[in-house]
Amino acid sequence: MANILHVDSSPRSERSRSRRLAREFMDAWLNSHPDDAVTYRDLRLTPVPHITEEWIAADFTPPEALTGDMAELLAFSDELVNEFLAADHCVFSVPMHNFGMPSNFKAYIDQVVRVGHTFLLENGQFSGLAEGKKVLLITTRGVEYGPGSPFEGWDCLEPGLRYAFRFMGVKDFQFIQATGLDLGDDAERRGLNTAQSRLRELVSSW
Repeated sequence: MANILHVDSSPRSERSRSRRLAREFMDAWLNSHPDDAVTYRDLRLTPVPHITEEWIAADFTPPEALTGDMAELLAFSDELVNEFLAADHCVFSVPMHNFGMPSNFKAYIDQVVRVGHTFLLENGQFSGLAEGKKVLLITTRGVEYGPGSPFEGWDCLEPGLRYAFRFMGVKDFQFIQATGLDLGDDAERRGLNTAQSRLRELVSSW
């Protein structure tokens, strides 16, 4: 039995293709692993606040010195961090917005990357605290970003996600990308079919 954290970040609901892919994967996964426990978070319904100067001050205050107001500022972040650290597998669906991640998922990352919680800083060296975790990132893109495309090199989504989770100690990544989804019906169908095929394969090998 494993603990699964599933987070959807698209501001769309039923029209979201990243949600659809993640839902299909989770349905297939739970059909094969019925004893696994799932924690689900929808960032559309529970928006993540952006960090503030006061939040930063509280985050870098030793736990024993936190005031009640500081602890309250960090309470939601603590909840997100605990969910992340408790998970064996994490499934994140993240559409590309303007070449990068949606602002709500960037806010999520900012609330989860926490000194003393998901990484350590000792003698000027950083080390992650989330080793041993498997992370699946399901991303959707309106156009193509591969070699030879007009947008080659413009993909700021995968590098940003990869480095954020690697910084927290994650080494086991899977990226499933559905691309070209806004280039017409045929391209959308190809992009979704390719992603769905890879996700089906992952159910038995992840």
